[in-house]
Amino acid sequence: MTSRLPSPIYPVVDHPRWVDRLGAAGARFIQLRLKNLDPETLRAQVIEGQEAAVRHNVRLVLNDCWQLAIELGIDYIHIGQEDLDTADLDQIRAARIAFGISTHSHEELARALSVAPDYVALGPIWETKLKKMIWDPQGVEKLAEWRRLIGPDMPLVAIGGITLARATSCIAAGADSVAAVSDFIASDTPEAQVQAWLAACGH
Repeated sequence: MTSRLPSPIYPVVDHPRWVDRLGAAGARFIQLRLKNLDPETLRAQVIEGQEAAVRHNVRLVLNDCWQLAIELGIDYIHIGQEDLDTADLDQIRAARIAFGISTHSHEELARALSVAPDYVALGPIWETKLKKMIWDPQGVEKLAEWRRLIGPDMPLVAIGGITLARATSCIAAGADSVAAVSDFIASDTPEAQVQAWLAACGH
């Protein structure tokens, strides 16, 4: 377990081209979240993302697809609570792949901490329209509470409804890294967003 994440900014993207674009702009910790793809396309896109990550010295995180991550030697896996039921953490650890876990409640946090992840994520900090959530916005106060509960050594990621203007309040509340989707890939100037986020989050 590490006490530090690769970067204070953590773009979450839906296609490997973003790993290339945002990595070239300076992002060094990027999650590739690919949904509803057939196995062949999924594997091809993960490999494309992995190649872009190598080019730009990005630590790549693959969302949920832990078997594929082990096969291809991905740096990190991000695991949702539902996927924690089926993910083989012993295999993941044996492959020396770091993993983070989503949390939304005290119960989920306790479950995550019981398996000693490499980071925990809390969300949604603000309302998000990208993903249907059963959880209300958590707010930066909950982020500060999570920091107190997990102690200083467990890395903490904030996600959900976060914009450039909101990112610094997450860092101030104790997040080690701040994740966002729309603020990067829906931006008119994604590369400039990366630079602005890095400057704001104290890179």
